Amino acid sequence: MRHSSLIGIVPLLLALATSAAQAHAFLDHAEPRVGNKVASPPREVTLYFTQKLEPAFSSVTVTGPSGQNVGAGKARVNGSQMSVSLKGGGAGTYHVNWHVLSVDTHTTNGNFTFQVGQ
Repeated sequence: MRHSSLIGIVPLLLALATSAAQAHAFLDHAEPRVGNKVASPPREVTLYFTQKLEPAFSSVTVTGPSGQNVGAGKARVNGSQMSVSLKGGGAGTYHVNWHVLSVDTHTTNGNFTFQVGQ
């Protein structure tokens, strides 16, 4: 009898572990693309996540080639998408740092770069 109880519990535990692992908002993709090279500075950076975000607790910072913040205002959140407008920053490497809180109260953060110029 005890052996049959374990057989029923193991799939339940695996299902719980799988749902817990999916309970975070991870970066799915971004525009400009992560690590991509674009000819001219973009007007905005948009990040797409795997879950909906809490706008009040989600942010993104973009710094230009000389290390200055090139974000023009606060990040805008719409569901699982977060965008920030950019001021001109010239050619070079741009750094994007993000921190988000998903609607299920889990936080994640990360960063990536993209290049501007020929």
